[in-house]
Amino acid sequence: MVFRIAGRGRPRQRHVPDQPSVAAETVLADLVGRVVTWRRGTKGRLSARFCAVRVRAADGPTQRIGTMGNQHLPGEEVWLVREERTSGERKYYLSNLPAEAALEQLAGLIKARWICEQAHQQMKEELGLDHFEGRSRTGLHRHALMTMMAYAFLQSRRLDAAGRKKRTGCPPPHPTMPAVRQAILDHLKQPPPRRCPHCNAALDQPP
Repeated sequence: MVFRIAGRGRPRQRHVPDQPSVAAETVLADLVGRVVTWRRGTKGRLSARFCAVRVRAADGPTQRIGTMGNQHLPGEEVWLVREERTSGERKYYLSNLPAEAALEQLAGLIKARWICEQAHQQMKEELGLDHFEGRSRTGLHRHALMTMMAYAFLQSRRLDAAGRKKRTGCPPPHPTMPAVRQAILDHLKQPPPRRCPHCNAALDQPP
């Protein structure tokens, strides 16, 4: 940025960018990138070609630059990341990770967003996260907290079931959230086991 002197009229009171903003496609046009694998999915390793460069995003206040109209002043320094998938589709991201972050770390955190999106979708569809009809912020926070607690409980049950199947030699299943919830409801409908009034031992099981 430069504090350019006005050609006429009153002196300028704000900084003016010394160059216009550049599109993300142009900044990363000459970079090839490299293949990064972030995790293993049901069909094998998930990978794509990533490249990243440090830039100053043009997200500050606007200022007029001559005949080019209003331009955004540069903001904080961030990572500009490009993802090129096997289908040829390209995605661009901005990350505020520190400058010493590795490309694998950038790709892993970007792809971790899918897990958050899946959690929000399942909590809305299966646990009623979007069914709150109150008017207070406290009630909304409590509703969201109870929904997340229920989701965490169901996820723990699902992971426990998958771990038991894996230890017995069978392929680990991937039950859906409705199936896990129905299994818990069926378990709760079963009558409690009879117990001895003296030692509290289960009477329906052999000693």
